[in-house]
Amino acid sequence: MAEIRLPKNSRVQKGKHFPAPAGATKVRTFKVYRWNPDDGQNPRVDTFDVDLATCGPMVLDALIKIKNEIDPTLTFRRSCREGICGSCAMNIDGTNTLACTKAIGDCDAKDVPVYPLPQMEVIKDLVPDLTHFYAQYASIKPWIRTQSAPPPDAERLQSKEDRAKLDGLYECILCACCSSSCPSYWWNGDRYLGPAILLQAYRWIVDSRDEDTGARLDDLEDPFRLYRCHTILNCARTCPKGLNPAKAIAEIKKLMVLRQGA
Repeated sequence: MAEIRLPKNSRVQKGKHFPAPAGATKVRTFKVYRWNPDDGQNPRVDTFDVDLATCGPMVLDALIKIKNEIDPTLTFRRSCREGICGSCAMNIDGTNTLACTKAIGDCDAKDVPVYPLPQMEVIKDLVPDLTHFYAQYASIKPWIRTQSAPPPDAERLQSKEDRAKLDGLYECILCACCSSSCPSYWWNGDRYLGPAILLQAYRWIVDSRDEDTGARLDDLEDPFRLYRCHTILNCARTCPKGLNPAKAIAEIKKLMVLRQGA
């Protein structure tokens, strides 16, 4: 499992154990990372024994049950519960994924470890600070940029073939699972955009309705913003939507080469 970025001079300690209630018939143990910046304590890992007989099938169901019935101080993000919003991205059983789509039955560890996304500052418990990640997303100007006047009907249409080029790109939900699994992003996250943002950049570069391809490529022509990708492919392996950011990055590099040879 990737290393979690901890507060300075801190160590993860063994935390509390919350046993299952008497009479529980189907118990699964979850080891959950806990850290509250306001209490001045080191991070810890609490152990929760959950009765799956009264719990939904997903890890998010277990976390909600823990918060509702065992420890209301547990903090995590969640919203849609359908694998669409990306809010509940975290490291479960050693892999970055979405808690709402990760089945408890698919976790290999006897005691399921649940941690925040690795190598990101932690706000509290399972909540990572995505401020820098979103700022990087904003830096690529993720909208259609045009110079020509809009058509009379005010719509910029594209063919079915051009629309198909966006498949495998537009589905990205910006959960940050891929970027937080990328060693290159761990080492150079201040300057390297990372797989999620570069996939989004390619989504707009390849969009036939966009008229600012040259400027977009100019913005990425940098030793760090683009070229820190070393095709480790952690991004493709961990993406909960089954996307391949590494392929999108390779396509951007191809466009760079073609432009230089033109």
